[in-house]
Amino acid sequence: MDTVWSRPQKAPRQTLTLERIVAEAVALLDEEGVGRLTMRRLAERLDTGSTTLYWHVKTKDDVLDLALDAVFGEVCLPGRRPDGAWDEPVRELIGGWRAALLRHPWSATILDRPLMGPNALERTEFLYKTLAAAGFPAPKTAAYSLSNYVMGSVIMQVTWQDHGDDDSGEFLRDRADRYPALAEHGLDHDWDATFDEGLAYLLTGMEQARKPDSGRPA
Repeated sequence: MDTVWSRPQKAPRQTLTLERIVAEAVALLDEEGVGRLTMRRLAERLDTGSTTLYWHVKTKDDVLDLALDAVFGEVCLPGRRPDGAWDEPVRELIGGWRAALLRHPWSATILDRPLMGPNALERTEFLYKTLAAAGFPAPKTAAYSLSNYVMGSVIMQVTWQDHGDDDSGEFLRDRADRYPALAEHGLDHDWDATFDEGLAYLLTGMEQARKPDSGRPA
């Protein structure tokens, strides 16, 4: 597998380092989005030539992999709970993951990439360990459910907000005879409250799958 993660890191050339490249790439992506990222534009922002940039990274995909993993690096790893509780560390990790992705909305558009960077793997490892220690017979499945929930919610929020003003409420009320439940409850969200409530539903349901003699008492 030939990826930026599998290749040996090259020594810095002049004053340009991989860390500086990643920081500038994240700044460019924050300002202008994925569509405006090119190796030439990144080299210009770094005040260097493309040849020097290619010394560190081969392709734009390398840059995106590194930038996305830098976003994961912003997620603080929760401390272990002395009472053995599993749900609070998980809630903290997932909430931090969501917050980091929302600080960098472009990241939601490239979550289909393999998350094989050290920051992503370290946080996934924490999640697996926490769920395994809590007594989940299939920690991978439990982690999959949580990761898909946070990524799906972020993608939906970023996509929805990109469309600007939402007039779905009026549209649905005008069709209440056909969509009565939607007309009553709507499609608009208090995104934070909806996420927290949905995560609580998910964690409560997951509690029922734990082995009774593992982790925190049910």
